Amino acid sequence: METAGTTPYAGLTPDCVLDALESVGLRGDGRLLALNSYENRVYQVGMDEGPPMVAKFYRPGRWSDAAILEEHAFVHELAGHEIPVVAPLALADGQTLHSFGAFRFAVYPRQSGRAPEFDDRTTLEWMGRFIGRIHAVGAVRPFLARPTLDIASFGEEPRDYLLSHGFIPADLMDAWQSVVALALDGVRSCYARAGEVQSLRLHGDCYAGNVLWADDGPHFVDFDDSRMGPAVQDLWMLLSGERSSMQRQLGDVLAGYEDFCDLDMRELHLVEALRTLRLIHYSAWLARRWDDPAFPAAFPWFNTQRYWQDRILELREQVALMEEPPLIYM
Repeated sequence: METAGTTPYAGLTPDCVLDALESVGLRGDGRLLALNSYENRVYQVGMDEGPPMVAKFYRPGRWSDAAILEEHAFVHELAGHEIPVVAPLALADGQTLHSFGAFRFAVYPRQSGRAPEFDDRTTLEWMGRFIGRIHAVGAVRPFLARPTLDIASFGEEPRDYLLSHGFIPADLMDAWQSVVALALDGVRSCYARAGEVQSLRLHGDCYAGNVLWADDGPHFVDFDDSRMGPAVQDLWMLLSGERSSMQRQLGDVLAGYEDFCDLDMRELHLVEALRTLRLIHYSAWLARRWDDPAFPAAFPWFNTQRYWQDRILELREQVALMEEPPLIYM
């Protein structure tokens, strides 16, 4: 359903945010704090009564209502299993998705917390434990309205978008096309080595920014990118550094993960392949949003000569990494 729109949030003024909340029975006191989100618009809103709420206004045209509601249902399903997720509130008529003017929105309780410390081994094991619980629920049934993470949607289509919309500098075009072709061939080889692996409902974007760490442990937020895919998609973003460091981190994560869910070790062939797809997809994501004034302001380095030179070097490194043996869990 996704479309590239110009200034999609031009009409989302502070008054509009407050009026939208009032339409579902929530009266704000005028205090609005824009939170760190570019794909959607997210605000912490002070309330006349009670603690602040968080209002999320969905980017017009990105998801169908069915896809958003499927995400909401998944998060509520996780909450029903006492997994620490931040679920949208059921407000007017018991609904979690609301409309006001041109915008669709959801309201969440405010969850405080800090960024997790992924260099701490106990933190990694704790993260693995809760992701294992998410995946145990995610494997029960599939998404029907939400997409699947695959080579076509995260690699080939983003490549084609960038080529057809004039973002690659002419003098770097041949080099970029060549390295993307090699990278996608490497991804296909990794998938072939992994063989048929199970797809399940995922968080989809399980990096530090989507985890709030409180005294009682992690709280998972923002399931906006939730989709079907291999379990390792929610694990590899916890790994960083040299191979030896990632090997140790993987052991810590899986020590917790496998308390609740078994990982098909063939999926370890996909770690660098999924990282490669994310890199290609990320460039196309920025390109698709370039008409939104928030993006040039937040990402001024995008689409410069240096940006594309760095992406070429990055993908060359990924081509080499995908040829190495997978990480091993012992």
